[in-house]
Amino acid sequence: MNRRKFLTVMGSAGVASALGAATTDADAASHTYPYYEDSYGVLHDTTRCIGCRRCEKACQQVNNLPMPEKPFEDLSVTATRRRTSAYAWTVVNKYKVGDVEIFRKLQCLHCNDPACASACFAKCFQKMPDGTVHYEGSQCVGCRYCMVACPFYVPGFQYDEAWDPLVQKCTFCQPRTQKGQLPGCVEACPMDALTFGKRKDLIAIAKKRIAENPDKYVNYIYGEHDAGGTAWLTLSGVKPDKLGMDTHLGNSPMGELTYGALGAVPMIIGFWPVVFGGVYGVSKAKDAYYKREKEKAAKAAMEAALKKVEETQGADAAAKVREALAQAQEHGCSCKHGEDA
Repeated sequence: MNRRKFLTVMGSAGVASALGAATTDADAASHTYPYYEDSYGVLHDTTRCIGCRRCEKACQQVNNLPMPEKPFEDLSVTATRRRTSAYAWTVVNKYKVGDVEIFRKLQCLHCNDPACASACFAKCFQKMPDGTVHYEGSQCVGCRYCMVACPFYVPGFQYDEAWDPLVQKCTFCQPRTQKGQLPGCVEACPMDALTFGKRKDLIAIAKKRIAENPDKYVNYIYGEHDAGGTAWLTLSGVKPDKLGMDTHLGNSPMGELTYGALGAVPMIIGFWPVVFGGVYGVSKAKDAYYKREKEKAAKAAMEAALKKVEETQGADAAAKVREALAQAQEHGCSCKHGEDA
């Protein structure tokens, strides 16, 4: 089952589950976010991209993200079909079409009507007038509905953060653009493969390039209408599906599909704590069992050692060892966790 079909099923299930608990809302079926005509975007022209990965490096630097295991100068990594993650918000992949190698940059597309925002009942995602799909993690509960909803598989979750894991993705370098600066990746591109500007102007630029070079470009601007339109647009010399872009998402906003699934949230909010509470209880019981078994094994080993001391050195020696162990144990129990004795 593909992503779109899954969301359709989820939307139907959400609506059905909500019928008994919520009042029908005529506007819910066509839930969309405001369309901002003067919002910004980026046009990625793959015919100009050389796969230098400077955009990747700039993204990591301006967003204070950790450096990858392999240096950015190692271009061999582009041959692997990589996805964005919580610590790599943009990646460049290489696609071989016939005898031609083509590079494409992947990052959050900042949809006009973001499915992630529609799916987030905590309202952590918001479509901003400047084109950014902004994430505010202070209310995030880690449900990861946004990851399921995103048709482009973009958001990444900080699974390694135990206390405050967040969903992470491209921020459109909003802190930079608000100061009048270019997004880091756009500024770093040496080939002018990335063009920043108002979305409507970028579409006009792309159409002009297609008209002036019909043999160079495919007459398809990916993101102009796909999934309701995106702020990031892609222009290429080959069909988008050859570069791993899904051309079967349709032109309707994905938010229309994910919004229906929210009807199930009241049920989920009440049901999940029970499930997770049960899992937590089982986990705690298992930990307690292992702790008891560990203590029993340690006690048995200690008794065997004392018996050996008594056999070889006498009862008095064994009594002294037992007394010393008791004192050490008593002293250890009086210390706070993490302190030295």
